[in-house]
Amino acid sequence: MSQLKTILTSERDFFAKVAQAAFLNPFSESRDELDRSLAGAGVERTAALDAVIARVADRSALLRRALGGSLTRIPAADRETVRTVLLFDLYHRFLNSFDRLIREQSAAGDIPCPVPFAGGFMAAFEEAGFFEAESRRYMALFYQLRRAFYFIRQGLAGSSPSLRRMREHLWQTLFTHNIRWFDQYLWDRMEDFSVLILGETGTGKGAAATAIGRSGFIPFDPRTGRFSESFTRNFLAVNLSQYHEGVLESELFGHRKGAFTGAIDHHEGVFSRCTPHGAIFLDEIGEVSLPVQVKLLQVLQERSFSPVGSHQRLRFSGRVIAATNRDLATLRERGEFRDDFYYRLCSDVITIPPLRQRLQERPDELGELVAGILKRLTGTAPEREVQLLRKAIERETGKNYPWPGNVRELEQAVRRVLVTGHYRGEEKRAPSGETERFLADVAAGGLDAQELLAGYCRILYERHGTYEEVARRTNLDRRTVKKYLQQGS
Repeated sequence: MSQLKTILTSERDFFAKVAQAAFLNPFSESRDELDRSLAGAGVERTAALDAVIARVADRSALLRRALGGSLTRIPAADRETVRTVLLFDLYHRFLNSFDRLIREQSAAGDIPCPVPFAGGFMAAFEEAGFFEAESRRYMALFYQLRRAFYFIRQGLAGSSPSLRRMREHLWQTLFTHNIRWFDQYLWDRMEDFSVLILGETGTGKGAAATAIGRSGFIPFDPRTGRFSESFTRNFLAVNLSQYHEGVLESELFGHRKGAFTGAIDHHEGVFSRCTPHGAIFLDEIGEVSLPVQVKLLQVLQERSFSPVGSHQRLRFSGRVIAATNRDLATLRERGEFRDDFYYRLCSDVITIPPLRQRLQERPDELGELVAGILKRLTGTAPEREVQLLRKAIERETGKNYPWPGNVRELEQAVRRVLVTGHYRGEEKRAPSGETERFLADVAAGGLDAQELLAGYCRILYERHGTYEEVARRTNLDRRTVKKYLQQGS
């Protein structure tokens, strides 16, 4: 007991900071700053986390020896902090094992892969003083945390401030802004929180949806030594714009044999195929008709639906993720998008920044994106080739090219340069001239307060596309934003 008391006395401040770091968003600046503080002076920023993990591992080993497998030996005042420190260490000890499992499962598809490290994981938890039921739950939670980090980082690369904020937002969408709440109350209830993703064509809405959809909670089954589902099966995507209304209802809700001409057999729709811990991605939600909106609203409200041609009510337990490049505020004003449906969809709203904004904030992000695209295409991304590709693109498009097709256009630009050596860009230009005139007027001091606010609202609206996002960023209400935008036009 004296050894434990000595450790707690000497390391109490360090343990408190580690416990704080464990609950911070890993994509946030505050987490970066705390990691650097924990790593100590003289440690490079890029090596800070590795240094923290090593320091925690050393101190956790001392704790485990002092505890002798019993967390009840920890004084009540320190118990929660020490538990969190031990969990932090356990999570990072099995990080590489979880990453290998994610890669293997991605390649294997819909059949759950065996978890070869499960025995070692359970033994490590037992040694640290945790009960078996806790170990199983943390096995599933750690797998979810690592999948979320893996898919957010891999699918949405870039270092511009707007993209960093977006990655931070995606993490919150999965684990809330307070992971303690998530851990205690919401870890098995996030299916009730639908998500709406907004952004221009080609910005990466699908990648954001995939990161959310593949990172849901999946229980671990100790009898089989596998997780109960594959995350590849847990995420179903449907592009709503590619179906006309009759076929769309069948695709979404399924149909019974004989429900309509040509229905020669039963058909399961995506809501039927969605697993209890899964997610459905409804892309191009702004294109669906009002009758289909009503039926989707019923699914969100009642968590049940009926196949076409049936009165049977089937249960839906998954999460709904929707996306559009349309201006939903305008569609709502025209009566083309129901307000009640919108408010059911927008438990969380994520706006994906356009590529031109990202490059304005950080021009070097172009090279980072080119490197990622080249690696996906060829399996490697040598720095020399990356710079040659970047220079070839910038030589003919110019450094201020607005990238109207966003990241999707950049991917095609890299392909075209690899094939032809050239990419001249699209003739279409983003509406930057008006922005430049506004900034010139600001610099010249030629605007009064009303004109200044109207111009700023217009810039934000061009960038983000919704009254709600402009209102959030300016701290104005929606009607005031609309007034200023009408004034500016």
